[in-house]
Amino acid sequence: MRVALYLRVSTDDRQNLDTQRLPLNDFCRAQGWTDILEYADEASAADLRVRSAWRRLMEDAARRRFDLLLVWRLDRMARSVFDAAQSLEQLRHWGIGLRSLQEPYIDTTSPFGEALYFITIAYAGLERGILRERVRAGLERARRQGRHIGRPGGTTNRGFEGRAAKVLPRVRSGSLTVSAAAAMLGVSRSTVRRRLDVASGLTLPRRPGAASGVSTLVRNGDGKWPT
Repeated sequence: MRVALYLRVSTDDRQNLDTQRLPLNDFCRAQGWTDILEYADEASAADLRVRSAWRRLMEDAARRRFDLLLVWRLDRMARSVFDAAQSLEQLRHWGIGLRSLQEPYIDTTSPFGEALYFITIAYAGLERGILRERVRAGLERARRQGRHIGRPGGTTNRGFEGRAAKVLPRVRSGSLTVSAAAAMLGVSRSTVRRRLDVASGLTLPRRPGAASGVSTLVRNGDGKWPT
């Protein structure tokens, strides 16, 4: 049996990886397993960018470098039931079992564990479906109440119009670039250009491939607002 051990502590846990490493290795010795690979992360379960050991483990799993993944607890491996279900599905596809030392009922190498696997997948699907329905219901309620859906635009921020009244004339005069104005106002460059076009009262030709309704040409010498 080729076994992979996955250890993880959060950066704010103030725990030592040996708390997991020692009992995991003791368990392997008791089972007579000597072909062992270890992967250890010090990161939040949600931070996959930092969890380089987990990424390496999954790459090795795809190459079938081990037969069983052994973890201290399931929450060391995944941040949610849905994440755990996704990982279980991948491991199953590669023919790799999963066992949890502190949760002995999680053992996909046994008939009971196999049943638990399907229950976990079903529960994750139910959880995802409930969340999706809640989001839909919330969006529908917001639409009926006439509320704006999505992130608020920068132009709705308090004091924006006053700041724009001071900044936009500087762009028109050429003393400030569109990029600098966008940064000062907390909006995109296209928003600044639209405001400039509206203020000038012009309907200007657009650059080929530009988004519909977004004017990019203006009255400068080269035909563009300075970016």
